[in-house]
Formats: sequence, C-alpha cells, structure tokens
Amino acid sequence: MSASTATRADTPSTPVPVLSFSPVVLSVPGRPVDLQVRVTAPATGTGLPVILLSHGHGPSNNLSSLNGYAPLAHHWAAQGFAVVQPTHLTSRTLSHLVADAPGAPDFWRSRAEDMTHVLDRIDVIERTVPQLAGRLDSGKVAVAGHSLGGFTAALLLGAGLRDPDTGDTVHLVEPRIRAGVLLAAPGRGGDVFNGPMARQWPVIGAVDFSTMTAPALVVAGDKDDSRHFTDMGPDWHADPYTLAPGPKTLLTLFDAEHGLGGIAGYDAAETTDESPERVAALARLSAAYLHTRLHPGAPTWQSACEALTTGPRAVGRVESK
Repeated sequence: MSASTATRADTPSTPVPVLSFSPVVLSVPGRPVDLQVRVTAPATGTGLPVILLSHGHGPSNNLSSLNGYAPLAHHWAAQGFAVVQPTHLTSRTLSHLVADAPGAPDFWRSRAEDMTHVLDRIDVIERTVPQLAGRLDSGKVAVAGHSLGGFTAALLLGAGLRDPDTGDTVHLVEPRIRAGVLLAAPGRGGDVFNGPMARQWPVIGAVDFSTMTAPALVVAGDKDDSRHFTDMGPDWHADPYTLAPGPKTLLTLFDAEHGLGGIAGYDAAETTDESPERVAALARLSAAYLHTRLHPGAPTWQSACEALTTGPRAVGRVESK
C-alpha cells in the first residue's frame, strides 16, 4: 500500500491523503491473461462511490494500463471516490501475450466486459485492498474513459455497436453504472470517418450513440483535431453529446488537445498540451458532475461550473440537454 497526497482544487491548502493498491488480480474464465486492477481511494471515509476508469491506447507502455491516469485517479480519490482501473487487453504492457488472442487488436468487447467483471467481483476487491473493507457504496457506480476508454464507456452507458465482423448490432450496457464521463472520446462513423487510421480501426466508426441514454458528461478539447480518423475537426469529439439523447452535458475545454492537458500521466512527454491547471480544473469538474449525478440535488456541479467555466478565466464552456 502506497500513500500519496492529492489536493482539492477548491481548497489547495488542504492535502488529502490517498491510498493506492495494485495489482488486485481477478481470474476470468476464457480471458487470455488475468484481469489486474488498481484501486485508489481516500485514506478515510465510508460510503465511497466507485468510478471505473478505462484507459486509452497511445504510444506509451504503462499509461495504457492500471498504472496510468494518476492525475485523475488521485484527485477523484481526494474528492471521496474509489477509483478502479483495469488493465485492458489493448494495453501495450500485454501486447506480447495477447497479439494472437481472439478479439485482437481492438478487444472492444473484452474492454467493456472487464468492467462488468470488476462489478461482479467488487466484494472481492474490497476485501483484498487493505483498509478498504466496508467502505464502498456499490450502489453508486460511474464509468469514465479517455480516448479509446471513452469508446468503452459509451458502450457501457448504452451505445450500440455494429460488429464489423458479423454486421450484428451489439449492446453491452451495464445497468449498474449510473453515470459516466467521456474524455476525448471518438465520434461518429460514416462518411466523415475517412482518416488514414479509419480502415485499421473500423470498430471505432461502428458506434450508434442514439441508444446511449444514461447521463454523461462529454469532454472535448477545442484543439483536438484527430486527422488520423476524420477531417471533421474537433467537433468530432463532441458527437457523443450531439448524437445521443439527454440527459447529457458537454464541457468544451479551451486550448485543449487530445491529452486534455496531461490526464494520462504526470509529466508525460507525449502530452502535446501540458497544463497542470487544465488537468486540475477538469478533475474537479468531472468529480463534481459525478457527485451531483450520484447524489441528486447536491450543488457540487453548479458550484464547480460557476468557479471554473464563467468569467474571464474560464477553462471552458458548458452546455446541457
């Protein structure tokens, strides 16, 4: 068990101790390797809501695993959440083990099923992690994901997917998940899915957002121009908001590129728009959104929006439907 110190964005002088434990190893029949997860939680407190955090892909090895996304996991834990991060089969840390496994290379179905396995075994996770037993509220569960992780989160929140291999429409919605956060998630397919990587990843363009009915915060950077998938520009990453039914909220971050300031890891060289201030603001806003969704009537989201998305120093703009 290692302890780190996270800081509340709204009270920067008050450090909040956070505990992180990994790996928790879950054996899953039929999965080519065991499912490993990291749990990050505040050192104290009970009734902790759970955030399932799905990593993206990217060029680094360990950022695409349970070892990535510490800037978000630490902040969310400091705000009173227990964050559970699996290493999906798409992780570069597993490439040498699963290259020929069924579902490679995108493992779209397995990625979503990983989260269902975590929820099925949440009691085992709670008992395994020191100082966590009896502290989780398994009735308050959210999902968050960045990039390819946002694609996974969309499926868990109800988006349909046309299987590129069979043509069948598949639904992998997880009803125990009550809300979600999609961070720089992929957008629509069709004619705009025309970049050089589109043929290599046809499943990305096979999602139907019209059935994604669960509440979600969609986060898009206004400088996130994913030309390798589309010539639509940054608006492509707003599609999970634009094309899905409400209740949805769109947070457009000013001057943010695909890394949204560096959420995948502290001081990651691959981050093209590094901004600790943007990461702190995004972490606070996303935590506030989920807190209000999981505790209806709480003013957390409204307060965070007033502090961070209004006035001359606004980090972004918000719209809802």
